[in-house]
Amino acid sequence: MLKIRLARGGAKKRPYYSIVIADSHSPRDGRFIEKVGSYNPMLKKEDPTRVTLKIERIQEWIGKGAQPTDRVARFLAQAGLVKWEHGNNPQKAVPGQKAKERAEERAQRETDRAAAAAEAAAQPAPEPEPVVEEAPAAEAPAAEEAAPAAEEAPAAAEEAAPADAEKTEG
Repeated sequence: MLKIRLARGGAKKRPYYSIVIADSHSPRDGRFIEKVGSYNPMLKKEDPTRVTLKIERIQEWIGKGAQPTDRVARFLAQAGLVKWEHGNNPQKAVPGQKAKERAEERAQRETDRAAAAAEAAAQPAPEPEPVVEEAPAAEAPAAEEAAPAAEEAPAAAEEAAPADAEKTEG
């Protein structure tokens, strides 16, 4: 299929386009059949040399079945060669199939969470059972020996405290 399309030229950040007739399978800047115009986007929109077209050659190629790309069709519509209308894609903003599936899964998870939270709030909280820690059998005698020594230390501290009080009074 033949296309009337743009082929980029120029330097980096200084584009210049040739309007060419090319096979649709050839690369953008690759082989083409004929150059039928040019487009310089660096010029002002009012500039007459911004878009130049060989109108007779373009009409001939359109007669042979060449299809203009969207951008070239705009230029040709300005010259009065073809009728171009702005494309309307009402499905553009509609999410794809996988995005819809993900949204449904997310909504399902949210409803499950809300149901679980409502169920947990409806049931009275069970009273926590007292936690009884049991020491391993090997450590049990060592723990019992340490306990009496700990009980004697506060008693000795209480006996020493009144004696110190008597010394401070006198």
